[in-house]
Amino acid sequence: MSARGAYAPHNGNPPAPYPAEPGAPYSGAPNAPYDAPRPPAADRKGVGADRLALIIHGLADIAAIFLGLWILLYLLDANQANPFVDFVHGMADWLAGWSQDIFIMDTKGLRVFFNCGLPAVIYLVVGHGVAAWLRRL
Repeated sequence: MSARGAYAPHNGNPPAPYPAEPGAPYSGAPNAPYDAPRPPAADRKGVGADRLALIIHGLADIAAIFLGLWILLYLLDANQANPFVDFVHGMADWLAGWSQDIFIMDTKGLRVFFNCGLPAVIYLVVGHGVAAWLRRL
């Protein structure tokens, strides 16, 4: 057996995870990703900000989905007694509570569209903007 180990890199086999002979130099690369050295702390400083940005981005998307789904269910005249429709309506009312009756129109469908559509757009713009700002940190 050579000093390079049983699985020498030159023969196409993977490198040995440890020296083949006692005292022989380590011949293989680390078993990535488990044995790979961690980057210095300076290179990992944005990891927390990236995770927070992902959470904010996802919450803004979920809020907009609930509001858009309620608009769709209302305009398609979904059964308001259905538990799913009631849940979506409750979530939309909670998410858009601050914007109710900004637009007062005779047609209830347009009123729901604009009073829920405006917060959906604001959640998307603000949520994605904050997430982009956090990713730059």
